[in-house]
Amino acid sequence: MAKTPVLTPQADDFPRWYQDLITKAELADNGPVRGTMVIRPYGYGLWERMQAEMDARIKETGTQNAYFPLLIPQSYLTREADHVEGFAPELAVVTHGGGKELEEPAVVRPTSEMIINDYFSKWVQSYRDLPLLINQWANVVRWELRPRLFLRTTEFLWQEGHTAHATYEEARDFAAHIHRKVYEDFMVNVLAMDVVPGRKTVKERFAGAVNTLTLEGMMGDGKALQMATSHELGQNFAKAFSTQYLSKDGKQELVWQTSWGSTTRMIGALVMMHGDDNGLRVPPRLAQTQAVVLAIKGDEAVLAKVREVGDRLKAAGIRVHVDDRTDTPFGRRAVDWELKGVPVRIEIGPRDLENGTAMLARRIPGGKEPVSLDALVSLLPQVLEEDQALLLKQSRERRESRTSEVSTIDEAVEVTGAGGWARIPWAVLGEEGEAKLADHAVTVRCLVAEDGSVPDADDAPGNVAIVARAY
Repeated sequence: MAKTPVLTPQADDFPRWYQDLITKAELADNGPVRGTMVIRPYGYGLWERMQAEMDARIKETGTQNAYFPLLIPQSYLTREADHVEGFAPELAVVTHGGGKELEEPAVVRPTSEMIINDYFSKWVQSYRDLPLLINQWANVVRWELRPRLFLRTTEFLWQEGHTAHATYEEARDFAAHIHRKVYEDFMVNVLAMDVVPGRKTVKERFAGAVNTLTLEGMMGDGKALQMATSHELGQNFAKAFSTQYLSKDGKQELVWQTSWGSTTRMIGALVMMHGDDNGLRVPPRLAQTQAVVLAIKGDEAVLAKVREVGDRLKAAGIRVHVDDRTDTPFGRRAVDWELKGVPVRIEIGPRDLENGTAMLARRIPGGKEPVSLDALVSLLPQVLEEDQALLLKQSRERRESRTSEVSTIDEAVEVTGAGGWARIPWAVLGEEGEAKLADHAVTVRCLVAEDGSVPDADDAPGNVAIVARAY
């Protein structure tokens, strides 16, 4: 009789496979209010590693962390018309507190442009106060009608950066720097994710922005996922909040602003881009546990060696976990670590001790091989880097092999319907074609220049639209 698979195979039902993996790898559970989620310790550990990597990159730009209130006066949202219109359907509004009706309803933070700009207008007086660079790690609430754990939830965790600058050029360049040197660098070099950097169309642009830069990733089923965005806000919010500074020439000038964010959606992306039918595959540079050392049996000599190997690896700078729970069957533990995507398993039993070896199981390429116990410390860093590079290579090969050049809307619909991406000249597609694609649940993920760079304008000659079905 065939063995029942631990997860629904991707080829049979990708959404069910995703849900199975989230549950069985113990990443998250649904919360008690529809659309909310409980992030379990293993899932939160992934987020903590993401936070640490991004926070370091953000701080390298000179940005400082701060915190702003969760509750925002409803009147704040009316100050920038495009912004309030864009968020109106997603708002959660508090009307009562302390047993009484509030004098003014408060909105549960959907994003913080409004409240942060109110304080920027107080903090910025002179050109000496600029640039003002602030980031916040927080939660936000956007009422979600079709929730899916990590990808679309009513409450999620994120970081949101907000900056004010003296000139348009400074703000433009800072938004671009965050886009490429913080987000893209992190996604490519830590998450091992091949992403396409590009410019959003006017239709897909952030509400209240004059330009939105995005990073788009192809998931295992060929759909696109927006990974992070960086926005040029122009002077829209500065006008709404009268955020001005006294220039060196003694004139009152409006500031130029940016905002940018990334969310726990990246955990969903990690699952869908790197996961397989056996579970997660976590990039070694991200993994909170890079190697797990497993005792196959409860033999005292085995347990002592397992702990010794764990200590040696830890001393060598490898993030290691010792699994000496020999009261739980070895096979069950091995499957559990495979589900969780730990890059390397080092399995040690009595026979291995006799031979002076351990069985090295590599989660990312798959396969097992015996290795010398004495060689583990010198071997593992190389193995982890090889596997990190392999994940990125596989991610890039998937996108390239499933992206097609097309010249008509019908061709674009056909390609995306078959689980791929299409590239079509923006001059051929345009806003009218973008609307036609929307009738087929296909969106323009971003615009790129012919050479793959990020274009300077929506209508720059040679712009190419990347179109796909998306999460």
